[in-house]
Amino acid sequence: MKRRNLLVLVGTAAFAPRVVFAQSKQPLLIGWLHGGSRQVEGFSLVAFKEGFAALGWKEGSNFLLEERWAEGQRERLQPLAEELAAKNPTLIVAGFLPATAAAANAAPKTPIVQADGGDPVATGLATSFSRPGGMITGVTNIVTQLSEKYLELLIDTVPNLRRVGFLFDTTAFGHAIYVENARRSAAQQSLDARFAEAGRPEEIEPALSRFAKEGVRALIVMPGAMVVAERRRIVKYALDQRWPTIAAVRAFPEEGALLSYSADRAALCRRAAFYVDRILKGAKPGDLPIEQPTKFELIVNMKTAKVLGIKIPNSILLRADKVIE
Repeated sequence: MKRRNLLVLVGTAAFAPRVVFAQSKQPLLIGWLHGGSRQVEGFSLVAFKEGFAALGWKEGSNFLLEERWAEGQRERLQPLAEELAAKNPTLIVAGFLPATAAAANAAPKTPIVQADGGDPVATGLATSFSRPGGMITGVTNIVTQLSEKYLELLIDTVPNLRRVGFLFDTTAFGHAIYVENARRSAAQQSLDARFAEAGRPEEIEPALSRFAKEGVRALIVMPGAMVVAERRRIVKYALDQRWPTIAAVRAFPEEGALLSYSADRAALCRRAAFYVDRILKGAKPGDLPIEQPTKFELIVNMKTAKVLGIKIPNSILLRADKVIE
């Protein structure tokens, strides 16, 4: 009897923290760590809150949210993650893969849900998509696998392209994978591709100037929080050069780029709320499969097309989820 009672106590103690998450009378503290800026990426937090509210969670009553935004500066992520960890949150929601990595370093024993970001398996943060193991789970926007799509869409929209510039953000997690995929896709399309990298805002203009000197006729901006933060400068330079531009974030065509193509990131953030709910109700992060997106969105800026003298094919317009007139 004593041995059985001891086993029951041990089992109860092991499960108790998870029960407390779901039944605590005090609001739980959830950390939010994002590599971007609230101005540009605030929609992701709104979408997460919408998804969480739909599951019955009320901010201020059931949970409190502690936000940290890196404003596109990767070097700020680790200090911000450590600030969050010091507050001992029940769970951390991370936006963008570098934020996931920073949170994992700062709080290795805290559950982490990736709400929107790259491939945590390829970068070693999770064991597999089906069974991540450890404390990290959530959703991925698999932007590395979408790299080839940017070039295909650009060629479909602007036929007879011969020389294209790829701008890489070296602060982005998976940067080497982006470069590899871009080189392969350019070779498959038999294009003359030029490559430039920028890790800091002051490196963007020299990179774009080199493209201009090399005679590129279109621009592909590869994913990265720094280039998103600097999107206005990039788009302005591209428009001055009359380059049709495609990027992975809809904020680019909203600023005047021609196209963007990406996973529906708002949907991903709403889905992340499901993971948070499951974990707070007792699930282990490592047992929850990481989900890949099923919905993608194509944004077309018709005003820019007219300025550049480009007639957008009907095949592209019919596929577009949003057309900026």
